[in-house]
Amino acid sequence: MQTIQTALAKFLHYLQYVRNASPKTIENYKVDLEQFLAYVTPPGEKPMALDAVDHLVIREFVNHLYDRGLEKSSIARKLAALRSFFRFCVREHVLKRDPACLVSRPKLPKRVPNVSTPEEMKNLLDLMTPEAIAQATRKRKGSQRPPVKRSAAAQDRALRDRAILEILYASGLRVSELTGLDITSIDAAERMIHVYGKRRKERVVPYGSKAHEALEQYWPARQRIIQRAKSDARIKAVFLNKSAGRLTKRMVFEIVRKYARLLTHNLDLHPHSLRHAFATHLLADGADLRAIQELLGHASLSTTQRYTHATIEQLMTVYDKSHPHA
Repeated sequence: MQTIQTALAKFLHYLQYVRNASPKTIENYKVDLEQFLAYVTPPGEKPMALDAVDHLVIREFVNHLYDRGLEKSSIARKLAALRSFFRFCVREHVLKRDPACLVSRPKLPKRVPNVSTPEEMKNLLDLMTPEAIAQATRKRKGSQRPPVKRSAAAQDRALRDRAILEILYASGLRVSELTGLDITSIDAAERMIHVYGKRRKERVVPYGSKAHEALEQYWPARQRIIQRAKSDARIKAVFLNKSAGRLTKRMVFEIVRKYARLLTHNLDLHPHSLRHAFATHLLADGADLRAIQELLGHASLSTTQRYTHATIEQLMTVYDKSHPHA
C-alpha cells in the first residue's frame, strides 16, 4: 500500500499538470497536507500507510489545530485540502473509501463584503489626477510651500496607477489576473480584455470609456518607463514597475491602499474591494446574476450570490436612514 508521501507527490503532480492550478494554490495545498503528514508521522517512526488513515485520525488532527488556537477559517481550508486529496486517492483507486468526507467542516460566519458606494468609487477615481495627487500629498505633509513640479517618472507612475484602479473597477479582475495581463490581452478597438483566471480558465470581460481613456494615457508612459529602465522594448506585461518588470500582487495592493488613504482616507480599500464594488454595483443596477458570474469568472453561482447579501445590506442601511417609519 502507498504511503501518504507517495500519494501526496502524485496529487501535487495532478494539480500542476492536469488541473493547471496556480503555483500559489499548489504551494498552499502542499503546506497544509505536509502539516497533516507531520502530525500522523511522529519523529523517528515510519510514515503511516495511506489506508491506515480513517476519519478518527482526521478528527484528531482537526482537534489538534483547535488546540493550537487556529482560526476556524484556517482549519476549514486545511480540511478542504484533505478532502481534495482523499477524493483524488479514491478516484485513482488508491483508496476504496474517502475518510475525510465523514469529518464535519467548521461552521464559519457568513461574511458580507464591505463595499464602497458608486459615489465613493467615483470620487476616488476622479481624484486620480497628477494635480489632485500632488495637492493631497502636500496637504498630508502639512506643507505650505508652493507645489513643486513632479518628476517625469512620478507622473508616469501616476498615469499607470490610475489605469490600474480604473481597470480593476471597470472589469472586476482579480489582482493576479491584472498583474498577468499582457499587451495582447487587451483589445482596445472592442474595449475587451482576455483574462486567464483560476486554473487558466479563459474569459473575456469588457471595460468602459473611463478605463479606456486611462489606458490610452498610460501607453506612452509605459514606453517611457521601458526607456528609462533601458529594457527590452518587446516586454509583454501591461503594468510595469520602475525597472520595467511585471508588477507583483503585493505592489498592486500597496498602490491601491496608497491612493485610498491619500485621497479618501479609506483605510480598508484593497484591490479585491474594487472587484466587490464592480459586482455589487452591476447587481444593484439590474444586471443578471449569471452574467455577473461569467464576468467574475466564478465557477459556482453561490460564490457570486455573496454580492446579493451586500446589496441587500446597503439597501437596508439606506432604508433605515431614510424611511420615516424605519
